[in-house]
Amino acid sequence: MFRWFASVLRSFGPAVAGLVWALRTQRNLQVHAIATVTAGCLGLWLQLAGWEWCVVMLAVGMVWAAELLNTAIEVLADRVSKEREEPIRRVKDAAAAAVLVAAAAALGVGVVVFLPKLWQLL
Repeated sequence: MFRWFASVLRSFGPAVAGLVWALRTQRNLQVHAIATVTAGCLGLWLQLAGWEWCVVMLAVGMVWAAELLNTAIEVLADRVSKEREEPIRRVKDAAAAAVLVAAAAALGVGVVVFLPKLWQLL
């Protein structure tokens, strides 16, 4: 049982290494990290309800996942070809669009969850 559990824990190593690398090297992920910390602090200050935390965490997770997948696609596409090729440009543009859509949805969540609470403070 212990060996099985240890092997499961070791399997997370590459994921953690990828996350650390991405946070160190990807400016946009660093921006998302700042936004995540800001949303978390704001949520604590405004005392979000449990369901509000769930929605905010899902939105944040969606943006992080999209950004990490976009980064992976860009690294792989650059490895395949450094030349300016239309199919690779389209793949990269579509991956970037996925991040944009996720971020816009997260912004919408932020407006719905945070704005009414902030408005009450005025």
